[in-house]
Amino acid sequence: MQEIKIFHAAIKDIPAMALKIKAENKKIIGHLCSYTPEEIIHAAGFHPFRLFSSKSDIVLAENHLQAYCCSLVRGVLEDSLSGKLDFIDGTVFPHTCDSIQRLSDIWRMNKKYGFFADVILPVKLNTDSARTYMIDVLTKFKKEVETAAETKITDDDLNASIKTFNLIRKNLSAIYALQSQKPGIIKGSDLYALVKGSMIMDKNEVADLLPLIADNLEKMDTPETEGKRIVVSGSICDSPDIYTAIEDAGGIVVGDDLCTGQRWFDGEIDEKNTNPVNAIADRLMTRIICPAKHKGTTLRGENIVSLAKENRADGVIFILLKFCDPHAFDYPWLKDFLEKEGIKTMLIEIDDQQQSSGQLSTRFETFIHMI
Repeated sequence: MQEIKIFHAAIKDIPAMALKIKAENKKIIGHLCSYTPEEIIHAAGFHPFRLFSSKSDIVLAENHLQAYCCSLVRGVLEDSLSGKLDFIDGTVFPHTCDSIQRLSDIWRMNKKYGFFADVILPVKLNTDSARTYMIDVLTKFKKEVETAAETKITDDDLNASIKTFNLIRKNLSAIYALQSQKPGIIKGSDLYALVKGSMIMDKNEVADLLPLIADNLEKMDTPETEGKRIVVSGSICDSPDIYTAIEDAGGIVVGDDLCTGQRWFDGEIDEKNTNPVNAIADRLMTRIICPAKHKGTTLRGENIVSLAKENRADGVIFILLKFCDPHAFDYPWLKDFLEKEGIKTMLIEIDDQQQSSGQLSTRFETFIHMI
């Protein structure tokens, strides 16, 4: 499908794609978290851009971060210090895990990029006071972005951005739903490209392309290929080879609980809300949470079970970055929730800089044969 090839091309050469955006006189604001209020950045005329590690060997970053920080944080810092991120004009850090907070401190002290903002959102999301605090943080961030952009962000600007992001979320959700209804209608590597591309490409272009892809998939028949239905869970999965290895082993990814997946595009913003900042806050309060947020002691477990059942999953594969403490702490009881429902699980730990596809393939084959 021609439209999907555009996403693959964008993520294959990220610097070239970034330069294309800058050629349109847009400043690029990098971020590392799905809790970044991208609508506010976009409404100011900036381009919100999810940062991923280029997977280069860690050399320069070793002087600033301990070896037990995850490979995403160390890899992004390595890219910054080596000049690979010189195309960005600023960075936003929602406070999530300890490693990203320390990276934020290093980033701020180095003052390499023009714009910097810490967006310290509430951790507890199930109280009225948390919502009030969330709105206050977003209002403050909006003012910081206005100062950087030297422009006033109007409600009309925000509403236009909200509509664009809602269109992206709606169509990614539709594509995922079609993959669940017609397993194998799209390759896992293509799903990966669509989500990652949507995070870094021009948002208006993405909003134009995704409906075409969803419409084309809707018209396609369910493939005859059979496979075990797999849900993937974890923090990020920045490797198409993992999806390919699962498919080669006889599995089909029909859903995920990833911050580079469904957690990023979960939940649309209420376009009828007369206060767009409040509407953005409401989505951040109600979307699927990650281990960095709290809405109840059992919600994460209930959510992964619900996701597995909705997608009629035969098994759940946890893909965790090494040294990702928040997800590592969550894993044992999420596993327990699933296995009490008779849903098989497996755990793999990956490192952006070191991935053994052969070893992963063997483990995937064993797990899929078991289920």
